[in-house]
Amino acid sequence: MKKPSSKIREEIARLQEQLKAAETREAERIGRVALRAGLGEIEIDEVELQAAFEEVAKRFRGRGRGGASGKERAGASSTLVGQAASVETVTTQSSAGEA
Repeated sequence: MKKPSSKIREEIARLQEQLKAAETREAERIGRVALRAGLGEIEIDEVELQAAFEEVAKRFRGRGRGGASGKERAGASSTLVGQAASVETVTTQSSAGEA
């Protein structure tokens, strides 16, 4: 027997709520990591910051499902901080050129 459209709508609404909650958890996690890395103190355009995050995402995609070991995470953290410093340097240099 097929589901009535009202049941399907209820299921869609429930799944949308689950998606919203999952996205909120992910955003909070990424935000905490970014703040610990010092990104909260950097004045950078959101487009540039998103591009940097996309580069990081490309780097870590396809590494497996199990997640990184402690050693790998430590290396990733130092790389992220290094990338953040590079972004800060580029931003500072471009801002200085505009003045």
